[in-house]
Amino acid sequence: MTKWFDTNYHYLVPEVGPDTRFALLHQKPVAETREATAAGVSTRPVIVGPITYLLLSKSTAPGFNPIEKLDELVAVYVQLLSELKAAGAKWVQIDEPALVCSRPFDLSASVDRVYSRLTEGSDRPKILVATYFGYPGVALQTLANAPIEGIALDFTASARDCNLADLRHIGGLGEKRLVAGVVDGRNVWAADLEREYKLLVELRSLTSDLVVSASSSLLHVPIDVDLETDLEPTVRPWLAFAQQKLSEITNLTLALNEGVVEIADVIANNAQILESRRTSPLTRRDDVRSRSAAVTSASAQRKSDYATRVQMQREALQLPLLPTTTIGSFPQTTEVRNARAALRKGEMDEATYERRMRLEIDRVVRLQEDLGIDVLVHGEPERNDMVQYFAEQLDGYVFTNNGWVQSYGSRYVRPPIIAGDLSRPAAMTVRWSEYAQSVTSKPMKGMLTGPITMLSWSFVRDDQPLAETARQMALALRDEVNDLETAGIRVIQVDEPALRELLPLRDEDRPEYLKWAVDSFRVTTSGVGDATQIHTHMCYAEFGDVLDAIAALDADVISIEAARSGEVLLDELRGYDYRNEIGPGVWDIHSPRVPTKQEIVGHLQRTLEVLSPNQVWVNPDCGLKTRAYPETEASLQAMVAAAQEVRSTL
Repeated sequence: MTKWFDTNYHYLVPEVGPDTRFALLHQKPVAETREATAAGVSTRPVIVGPITYLLLSKSTAPGFNPIEKLDELVAVYVQLLSELKAAGAKWVQIDEPALVCSRPFDLSASVDRVYSRLTEGSDRPKILVATYFGYPGVALQTLANAPIEGIALDFTASARDCNLADLRHIGGLGEKRLVAGVVDGRNVWAADLEREYKLLVELRSLTSDLVVSASSSLLHVPIDVDLETDLEPTVRPWLAFAQQKLSEITNLTLALNEGVVEIADVIANNAQILESRRTSPLTRRDDVRSRSAAVTSASAQRKSDYATRVQMQREALQLPLLPTTTIGSFPQTTEVRNARAALRKGEMDEATYERRMRLEIDRVVRLQEDLGIDVLVHGEPERNDMVQYFAEQLDGYVFTNNGWVQSYGSRYVRPPIIAGDLSRPAAMTVRWSEYAQSVTSKPMKGMLTGPITMLSWSFVRDDQPLAETARQMALALRDEVNDLETAGIRVIQVDEPALRELLPLRDEDRPEYLKWAVDSFRVTTSGVGDATQIHTHMCYAEFGDVLDAIAALDADVISIEAARSGEVLLDELRGYDYRNEIGPGVWDIHSPRVPTKQEIVGHLQRTLEVLSPNQVWVNPDCGLKTRAYPETEASLQAMVAAAQEVRSTL
């Protein structure tokens, strides 16, 4: 399971090898289309395109690229299209978002071959090829030449100007249908209807068949703003969830068909809403902007280089070789969750809740001491979510009660919304970490969510550059890092699992992003002294193409997922001159399976073939929040025993 392009939605990664055979396994899409037709509903089935399917697949054999199976897979699509037509489908949408990504090879020939094959004969519905999350570039010309009936393009964010310029360059689409994604399907802000109408007027000159749409599936946004009765009244009109986006699409279509005068009142009201947002004191704070403007390159530099810092940290912390630690969270028991719910409902007072959380911290600390773990965590019992917990304590955020969006399967998340300039009015974690450190003589890690992950897992304001919002977030978190150090916490972890996730899909856009993303992390962490050890954590991504950025973070220690991905990280580190300390995860916490000591010993031995013993930490892949205590204790016991065994040989 991994992230769907640069969103927070997940998909299961297909595994394809030279011996893989494709077949139409079941009739679900056909049966659903037939059911809709019988009910009198003309629907457009949506299926993942064959090129995207294979480009997102994982090879099961060295030297094999799944795209080599393209012709075999297309034969199954031909069969599916025929059956969908028989079930009543007049159009079928084939999603090819992989076309917007940079690739080391030209996809034009593959696009031409696939869609020439799929459009042979008459035993098929009309085909709409949809690209989104960016612009297809040279692939647009190939799609325009293909005998398909329609193309869907994203006209939001940075893709807007690129897709418009490319359409002009190729002379438009002629008789082909253009589905214009002018309403943002990924963010929650109201569209500028006057601006989008002007764009649609130009697009109408580039095709004879124009359809107004969202830029992508609306699964990435909540359902209906009107359900949010507790939202700040000033903010609510600024927002558009799925229901409101459908209204925007309807109004823009009406304006195109009947004339803009038909929605003059709607456009005037929309303009007032946008102006109220632009001028609202909720969105702009001069003190925050002045502080952000004062950030210099020196703000992102530790006092000394890593070689100097590491000596001071080793002297201060007195850790053994292969020190053991965990990522941060421990299992969230029913009792802990019930206590948090009771506090939220007013059924428990703050003093009682505080005592309950301290008892849980005591339990977690004693467990780690008994297991022999070297650097402890407090277990995070007070935290509901690694982003929401901090968002609720920062100025600039607003929250929903019903703004759930699907993450995977039946798991939904409720992203907070960044509506204004960001700042930290008071310490957020200090009292919990300070208490945890007071009940043990071992080093206690303070833990924060980093600025890029805070942005990635929130709905972010779209009225200023993302880099500016990241810098504001970094400064707010910097205050927390500095306060943790002042409170006596000498190991501070700033998690950035989303660093790779936000990486732009096109190569030419990546250097700028990585520059400000790395700077944001460094601004967050560079205010502490040399003897304070800065950790970070990463997971849920392929890290090989951002190793330079990971090194540039200059974290003293990075814990990083490795076991779940089959130790691919070790192959990526082989030959890479990584100098700082690193803990490749030694067991996959996403499974309830308990690893044996010898499995972890083997993992550590393979790690030591790539890294120096002085660099290596021993830790699980990720936090333990979703696991149960019996398997957690058994796994940690095996981890510590394995570290001790390998340590004794060094």
